[in-house]
Amino acid sequence: MFAVEVRDHIMIAHSLPRPVFGPAQGMHGATFVVDAAFFTRNVDDDGLAVDIGAATTVLGEVLTPLNYKNLDEIPVFTGKVTTTEVIAKHIFDALARAVADKKLGPGSHRICRLKVTLHESHAARGWYEADL
Repeated sequence: MFAVEVRDHIMIAHSLPRPVFGPAQGMHGATFVVDAAFFTRNVDDDGLAVDIGAATTVLGEVLTPLNYKNLDEIPVFTGKVTTTEVIAKHIFDALARAVADKKLGPGSHRICRLKVTLHESHAARGWYEADL
């Protein structure tokens, strides 16, 4: 399996209103480094699994609606607890739609798996990964 992984980041605010989250129940900020990996079973005639430029552009477009936002105020997250895992799945779903819409160029059809990793800090990260 081949993969191309690109990186960006988002700065968000949110609350995690359940007792299990202790002090994080209140409003707080977070900066996530976001890695998106695009997997293919083969490369094209140019030796590419995925166009890195297209992958970088698409990841940026997917993250823009979240960056510098309070996730508690974004309708798509209404009724959800915006844990790292939930945010990773949201980003995954948006990237999967971009792949289906062929926004990663002519090789979009070869992308068979995605992995989205959110790094909370140097010591903790969470991700969502699945076949398309």
